Amino acid sequence: MSQQNAALVEQAAAAAASLEEQADGLRRTVGAFRVVA
Repeated sequence: MSQQNAALVEQAAAAAASLEEQADGLRRTVGAFRVVA
């Protein structure tokens, strides 16, 4: 059971890192379209 928990934590950490990477890419993409008013 504890091994399964460790695997889940590892999976969650990998998913969080991937999401952070995607969010960063999205920020850069959206930043390219920023218009000065």
